[in-house]
Amino acid sequence: MIQKKVCILGAAGVGKTSLTAQFVYSKFSEKYLSSMGVKIDKKVVTVDETQVNLMIWDIHGEEKHKKITSSYLRGAAGILTVIDGTRPETIQTAHEILTRVHTDIGKIPNIFLCNKVDLTDAWDINPKQLDELKQYNNPIYNTSAKTGEHVEESFVQLTRMLIKP
Repeated sequence: MIQKKVCILGAAGVGKTSLTAQFVYSKFSEKYLSSMGVKIDKKVVTVDETQVNLMIWDIHGEEKHKKITSSYLRGAAGILTVIDGTRPETIQTAHEILTRVHTDIGKIPNIFLCNKVDLTDAWDINPKQLDELKQYNNPIYNTSAKTGEHVEESFVQLTRMLIKP
């Protein structure tokens, strides 16, 4: 079985822990728990008849004075960069994180997750802002950790990107 380290990154409060819990355990909690450091979960995913043991590193949220430690990124095969669809400023944080990842460990497979799509009344990202992310040539999914919308699909897509020759 292949083993791959995946980091889930983004600003504080974008839903990284909730997305991970939805993917690994099919659970969602309304309680907000701020991640301290890193939490590691595992899930075996089968893609194109290949079993992959994903080691999902849920890394604390990026804040103005709390940057992601590059040592957490070491050995990562891919990343999921999460944006909060109700907070457009998290797009800039995503740009900054991706730039740092490219500097620290190089270009690795990435998928953008625009989370909280279930909050339609509060959704505050317009198509032009999402178009800015297309410069990276990475897939973009509108997800909901609450309903599970596009969560499994996005993790499976990243896994597929990690094992393709």
